[in-house]
Amino acid sequence: MTPDALGDSPILEQCREKGLKVTGQRRVIAHVLSEADDHPDVEELYRRAIVIDPKISVATVYRTVRLFEERGILQRRNFGSGRARYEATDHGQHYHLIDANSGRVEEFHDDELDALLQKIAARMGYDLITTRLEIYGRGVKKRT
Repeated sequence: MTPDALGDSPILEQCREKGLKVTGQRRVIAHVLSEADDHPDVEELYRRAIVIDPKISVATVYRTVRLFEERGILQRRNFGSGRARYEATDHGQHYHLIDANSGRVEEFHDDELDALLQKIAARMGYDLITTRLEIYGRGVKKRT
């Protein structure tokens, strides 16, 4: 598949809205990020991108991710692995549960938690604007 054969992606649309030039390599990286259902680091983005365009360098992926982050298209996440991981900023309100053993990240949303956080902020005299919650745990084997 060539970069030009890739369709538009939500991240690519944000690039255009923010006035970024859309190059073939940025199109590939935007596509890979938009298709990711995990929170890839730059090395993983690079591994996925070269499948589509073997000419992309890891340096290009680093520069592009940095640019996307500076423009508010991506958010950097650090889940304790020592490697920055990324997700789209338009991903919606959600929280992260990180497995302390494997590093696997599960996203979730909980209306009760949202209400509780709103209540806590109000009790302390604040209007809640946004939240960022990362919960770390270990999987528990279910007893039979």
